Amino acid sequence: MSENEKKQRSMPWYVGLAAAATVASVAVLALLTNIFERKAEARNPFVRVVEVTEATEDPAVWGRNFPHQYDTWLKTVDQERTRFGGSEALPRTPTEADPRSIVAQSKIEEDPRLKTMWAGYAFSRDFREERGHAFMLEDQTFTERQAVGQPGTCANCHASTVVAWRELGDGDLTRGFEAMNGMPYMEARTHLEYAVGCIDCHDPETMELRVTRPAFVEGMAALKAGQGVEDYDVNRDATRQEMRSYVCGQCHVEYYFRGAEKRLVYPWANGLEVEAIYDYYQAADFKDWTHAQTGAAALKAQHPEFEMFTRGIHARSGVSCADCHMPYQRMGAQKVSNHQVQSPLLNVQASCQSCHNLPEYEIIDRAETIQAHTFRMRNQAMDALMELIADIEAARADGTSDTRLATALEMQRRSQFYLDFVEAENSTGFHAPQEATRILGEALDYARQGQLALRDATFQVRIAPPSNALKQ
Repeated sequence: MSENEKKQRSMPWYVGLAAAATVASVAVLALLTNIFERKAEARNPFVRVVEVTEATEDPAVWGRNFPHQYDTWLKTVDQERTRFGGSEALPRTPTEADPRSIVAQSKIEEDPRLKTMWAGYAFSRDFREERGHAFMLEDQTFTERQAVGQPGTCANCHASTVVAWRELGDGDLTRGFEAMNGMPYMEARTHLEYAVGCIDCHDPETMELRVTRPAFVEGMAALKAGQGVEDYDVNRDATRQEMRSYVCGQCHVEYYFRGAEKRLVYPWANGLEVEAIYDYYQAADFKDWTHAQTGAAALKAQHPEFEMFTRGIHARSGVSCADCHMPYQRMGAQKVSNHQVQSPLLNVQASCQSCHNLPEYEIIDRAETIQAHTFRMRNQAMDALMELIADIEAARADGTSDTRLATALEMQRRSQFYLDFVEAENSTGFHAPQEATRILGEALDYARQGQLALRDATFQVRIAPPSNALKQ
């Protein structure tokens, strides 16, 4: 045995114990230090490097205080497609009129039936897959739909408008909003610099979520009044979880332009269901355009994600839009919302598996199955609508009177709006699978009833009752 080993064996037991205690103390101290640092981070969720105010429009300035959120917001330039949605980047040769070198694929080239459905309307000229938030202002500016003229109202959902509205309204946001509504789009565009950014959803002083679009504030007040809740103010009365959907619902909704002033209105006084909105338009005697092939007083559904979402299981379970499209991610002691705003199917672990204890492949398969069934039903309804339009055209060519065509034209208007309500909604049925299938089934039925009305002057159409009537 060596001298060293002899010394170690002769070392008193308490020396080893003291050494172990020292190591343990250092470890505990490191742990406590870490806990203290994380608690300090939690108490101070951000460092105010720069002051942001109601005049700070550039997201890059906000990003100095919120680098994690800003880094993910920058990723909204990414273009990645899922099976039934998303935007694949396609190269394009820039022109003087349109300098874009990358665009999304054209939906009307993928399905020419859309041109027939929207005949005579701007969407029959240009309708593409939606790109990320970073491109919303650019794509609105250079769409071919501008050739037929669009109002400044379109800026509501395609630009950061808070600063411009306040300037136009001499400090009054609603008055500025109304002033921009009435401008030609290209005139409104001179007041706009950024796509939707931080200031559109956050109070610069407290960083609390807020609704800045007057049309949403008014639409929610009308909806609540119809439910017996008077004087509802979304910014005062909504819960934080509700606001995590409402800030998205400011733009991802159905709407119309009222009157010559093109005042933006969300048609929710009767409810959020498709038939409630259709009845609203009927009472207002509103049409978006006259169908070029049939003469029908046609309606164009926009992007009613919010309305459809409220009909689905996630909304009924208290899940918000942000929970799935902007899921939390852990950054030190903080939970930070991912501001990339993308399809949950591109981020299943964070978006879905936080609630659903299922393998990723099974979650994707379930979602795509729902979407495949919806898309199949959409195609059946689309075929029925195309046949109705062809029959009306043929009847006109044979000299059939407008009076004799009235029922068929009404069925085209209703069928087309119902079909478009799902077509324009960007989840391909996933937000509310049963509701999407119901709407498409009724769209198909109305198209067939229109055809029967052309063949039999005594035919009496059947209008399905509102879906909420079934609960009574």
